Amino acid sequence: MTQLDERPAVAATDPATDPATDTATDPAGAWLAAFEDALAARDVDRAAGLFAATSFWRDLIAFTWNITTVEDPDGVAALLADTLDQVDPRGFHLTEPATTEDGVTTAWFAFETAVGRGRGLARLVEEDGPKAWTFLTTLHELKGHEEPRGTRRPMGAEHGATKERVTWAERRAAEDEALGVTAQPYVLVVGGGQGGIALGARLRQLGVPALVIDKHPRPGDQWRNRYKSLCLHDPVWYDHLPYLKFPDNWPVFAPKDKVGDWLEFYTRVMEVPYWSSTIATGASYDEATGRWSVQVEREGLPLVLEPTHLVMATGMSGKPNVPDLPGQDVFRGEQHHSSQHPGPDAYAGKRVVVIGSNNSAFDICGALWETGADVTMVQRSSTHIVKSDTLMDIGLGDLYSERALAAGVTTEKADLIFASLPYRIMHEFQIPLYDRMRERDQEFYDRLEAAGFDLDWGDDGSGLFLKYLRRGSGYYIDVGAAELVADGEVKLAKGQVDRLTEDAVVLADGSVLPADLVVYATGYGSMNGWAADLISQEVADKVGKVWGLGSDTTKDPGPWEGEQRNMWKPTQQENLWFHGGNLHQSRHYSLYLALQLKARHAGIPTPVRGLQEVHHLA
Repeated sequence: MTQLDERPAVAATDPATDPATDTATDPAGAWLAAFEDALAARDVDRAAGLFAATSFWRDLIAFTWNITTVEDPDGVAALLADTLDQVDPRGFHLTEPATTEDGVTTAWFAFETAVGRGRGLARLVEEDGPKAWTFLTTLHELKGHEEPRGTRRPMGAEHGATKERVTWAERRAAEDEALGVTAQPYVLVVGGGQGGIALGARLRQLGVPALVIDKHPRPGDQWRNRYKSLCLHDPVWYDHLPYLKFPDNWPVFAPKDKVGDWLEFYTRVMEVPYWSSTIATGASYDEATGRWSVQVEREGLPLVLEPTHLVMATGMSGKPNVPDLPGQDVFRGEQHHSSQHPGPDAYAGKRVVVIGSNNSAFDICGALWETGADVTMVQRSSTHIVKSDTLMDIGLGDLYSERALAAGVTTEKADLIFASLPYRIMHEFQIPLYDRMRERDQEFYDRLEAAGFDLDWGDDGSGLFLKYLRRGSGYYIDVGAAELVADGEVKLAKGQVDRLTEDAVVLADGSVLPADLVVYATGYGSMNGWAADLISQEVADKVGKVWGLGSDTTKDPGPWEGEQRNMWKPTQQENLWFHGGNLHQSRHYSLYLALQLKARHAGIPTPVRGLQEVHHLA
């Protein structure tokens, strides 16, 4: 949910496919040549000198086998000093003509390392000659372990006459029967939502023996079982899964059951090894063997799996935060967390108190109002709200939309543009966008505030996406329910909950809210809470908090970390990984996690630079 404000124009080509376009007279090509020459000479200082005084290099596993950002020439020098001999980078070349706008030259490039091939995006500025301001390097594939795509796609049919022929269906059945019995997965993915499925598809294509397990009876039930008004708040162009995009007649905002059906279909056609109705009940790591022992129950039957790597793909919004309040044991009505909310049908005419004022709270309040419930929302702290159509136009339109596609910005290209902007300065580009959104919808915000609703735009005015990255909460993409609060159709109460009585919620100021149902739309905890449940609190603390940037803003304590804590990269617990996020992140970062796992499976050395430090336990 970001774009560059007044960013350089993007040429209508795809960096994955276009041929080299360097020329000796192209300043961007000359910069890449100078950079490669310095690297070849192992002249770290000269290479670092090609970066601006204020500059950022973001590396997605190509140089560091990590997801990391370094800053300024000193940071570049330190990164290269640690990695250059091992990586042996070369072959830097433009993949399309560079473009210059407002003094910034944008250059798409490709390169090779000792073990793989990469893609990147550089933005150059004039500072005693062209210097890199932002520099993105990503590993795209491993040499000798390329995915079977395009010209490398499998034949499929076996032509000719063969005795005792084994069909595709028979091979798949034999593989499924052996998995977990005579063949152990190299990677066990716990959690079969969009994150686990996307990673499972990547690992399948890379030939890594993997298994995805999930507690639900069918893939997609994670969506089907939520409240019935749930739909995607992000548009279709932003939400594709790897390899298989949504068809071009897919709705812009897919309803939850349609998303669930797509995930089930995707799992089947992408041949993701997937066990439904399977619960992981315990896990331990044997440092001597380098393997996990994971106890699971599959359709009620216990068994033990012994993967080398364990991936927690339980979702960054997966472990419910349920407040512990006095009186919950005496309340005579029904109470549940928003993740367990069945929908509004049983509550027509009932008095419902929804505690919370973010995405789920608004969705649930809107659906309950539609069925005739008497609904009160309890706002405990301020909320950032942005209208969906405004966000699509101003916030996403240049990268993920029909407009973007018409300009040649494919999903793959948009993802790299998206990834190329360092988190350290992202807020500087977001603030003007959200200023425009606020100006466009000022009348809407005035009505909300007149109704008593507390609005915010993030600690620094940078809006929704930075709130998502920093804390994963505190916002609502309005698809209509905010109008109900502005109009008073959904009642608004404000303050902290003090206690429950037999038939009401009592706030700290003494306000009494009669209730037949209490919905705790109170968010979710850090993903390392799942590690505590499955493995141990000791391992959870060893890994530390998952998610957040260390921005020292609300619910994202410092120090600055520069990347999402513990996501898609090695952690302090050997062979334990975390994968998740929204559909965009599940698609994009599953590639880098899959390549890290494939490299280890193939025996390729993966020296990690800058292993995640632990500053916060939860």
